[in-house]
Amino acid sequence: MNEERKETDVSQRDDLNKHAKTGKAVKAVASVTLAGCLVASLGLNIYQARQSSSQNRKVNKFIDNQLERQAKEEEQENTYQEDGYKVGNQYEIRSTTHISDAYKSGDDSKLKEEDKETLQMASDVLKKIIKDGMNSYEKELAVYQWMFKNVGQGHGSSVTLPGSNDSAFTPHGALSGQSTVCVGYATTFRLFMNMLDMDCHIVHNEYHSWDMVQLDDNEWYQVDVYSDVSGRCQYQNFNMTDEISRSSHDWDGSALPEAKGVKYSYAVQNSKELQDIFKVPAKIKKALDTKKSSAFFKFKKPLRREQLPIADLLLNQMNMALSSLPGFDNYTMGGMWYQDEQDQYILGIFIHNYGETDTPSFDENSPEAKKMLEAVTKAFEVELPEATDVIARKLRTSDSVSETIAVG
Repeated sequence: MNEERKETDVSQRDDLNKHAKTGKAVKAVASVTLAGCLVASLGLNIYQARQSSSQNRKVNKFIDNQLERQAKEEEQENTYQEDGYKVGNQYEIRSTTHISDAYKSGDDSKLKEEDKETLQMASDVLKKIIKDGMNSYEKELAVYQWMFKNVGQGHGSSVTLPGSNDSAFTPHGALSGQSTVCVGYATTFRLFMNMLDMDCHIVHNEYHSWDMVQLDDNEWYQVDVYSDVSGRCQYQNFNMTDEISRSSHDWDGSALPEAKGVKYSYAVQNSKELQDIFKVPAKIKKALDTKKSSAFFKFKKPLRREQLPIADLLLNQMNMALSSLPGFDNYTMGGMWYQDEQDQYILGIFIHNYGETDTPSFDENSPEAKKMLEAVTKAFEVELPEATDVIARKLRTSDSVSETIAVG
C-alpha cells in the first residue's frame, strides 16, 4: 500500500513539473508575441508619425503659399495706381474728381481756369445728349456715341499746335478738338460718367488705358472708346465682360472689380434675330452699303457650342468676297461670339477700314490756300500744282494701280 502511494505521489509530481514547464513555455511564447506586437505597434506609430509629419509639412507649405499669394494680391491692391500713373511713361492719368464734384454742386469757384473751361465744355455736351428719363445705360451709350464721333484720335500734325503736347491726354484737350491719345479718351469718359453720378475706373497697363463703368444692374462693364475710334469700328469694345476684353486687352485685375455684366452688352441690347446663320451674308452686305461697321445676330434656332466654328468659315468667305469688291481693298472683317442672359449665342461681325485717312484740317481749295500757293510759287520761283490738280493726279494713279492689279 505504501509503495503504491509513493508511486502515486511521484507520478503527481511529474505531472506538476510537466504543467509547470508547459506554463513557462506558454508564457515565453506569449512574451515573445507580445514583444513582437509592441515592436510592430511601435514601428507603425513611427511610420504614422512620419506620414503625419510629411502631411503636416505639405499642409503648412500649402497654407504658406496661399498666404504668400494673398499677401502679393494685397500688395498689388495697395500699390495699384490709377490717378498719377503714366501710361507709356509719358501720359499721366490725372484726377478729374474736382471737376465732376463742381458740376454736381454747381460751384466752380475753386477750379482753375483750365478746369472751368473743361467743366463748361463737358456740361454743354451733356445738355445736348442727355434726356430726361434715360437710364444709366442710355446715358452711357449717348456719351460713347458722342465721343466716337467728336473726339479726335491722336495722329500728329505737320506743325505742332500750341499746348498740344500738354493736353492731348486730358479732357480739356479732348473736348477742345485736339488730337487725343488713349489716356485722354479714358479720362474724358470717366469725367462724363462721374458727372452723371456713375462709378467709373480707368483700367491700364504699361502702354494703354480704357474704362470700366458700373450701371444700374450693379454690374461692371469695360469700355474702350479709343480702340473703337482708332479701328474705325463702332461698338466692338463697348460694354465688354472681362472675358471678352481679355481677347484684346491685358491688365492687372487684382485691385479692380470684375466686369461680368451681360444685360447691357451692346450685342444683347441690339442683336437682330435671323432664321439661321446663312442669312448673315446678305445682312452684312447691306451693312457695308449703309456704311455701318458692326452688326449683331441671334438665331431662331439657337446654335449649339459645337456648331460655332461655322462662323469661321463664314468670315473667311466674306473676307474673300470683300477683297474682290471695288473700293474695299483696305477692309477686313472680324467676329466675336457673345452670350445673353439665357446663354443663347449672339454673333457679332465687325467691319474695319484701315485705308481711311484723316481729311486735311484746312481747305486746300479756299482763297487763302490759293493765295498761299502764289506766295510760295513766287518766292521759290517754281510752278506748283493746285490742289485740284493734285487730287486728279492721285485719282489717275489710283485707277492705274487698280487696273494693274485686275490684269495681273
